[in-house]
Amino acid sequence: MKTEVSTAVSFITKLLRGTGLLSEEQLHHFSLSLEGALGEHYQHHWFPDAPFRGSGYRCIRINHKMDPLIGKAALTIGLTREQLFSLLPSELTMWVDPYEVCYRIGEDGSICVLYESTPPPKMDPSSADSCKEELRIVRSSPSKPFNMMTVSS
Repeated sequence: MKTEVSTAVSFITKLLRGTGLLSEEQLHHFSLSLEGALGEHYQHHWFPDAPFRGSGYRCIRINHKMDPLIGKAALTIGLTREQLFSLLPSELTMWVDPYEVCYRIGEDGSICVLYESTPPPKMDPSSADSCKEELRIVRSSPSKPFNMMTVSS
């Protein structure tokens, strides 16, 4: 989740940096605040095994209204939502999902990928990679015959 959140925050920060109206210190504080807010917001809504589950909840949206998490981060550097709205595109959608971060500017804009990775391969439960599974295989093998010697007196 950390990489995806960081990618989203970097993109929004670059949009703000491009305006030339904010100092590097303000941008840094904004980034830290937004990263913390997104991490907290996504904490119980992050499903790497089902990446699109919760996608609507994780969507960052500016559509004639400021996304509340971006607005909250802006307040930490003294920007009002109105000021922030004038600095960012009036229509921006970002999808922050496990293994992928995409955005679209405008309702009819193209969807662009900022970050993409492949999920790790799923473990095959039939494979015998665990110690417990190896013990089952060994125990289910036929016993080896043992020659026993008896001693009598």
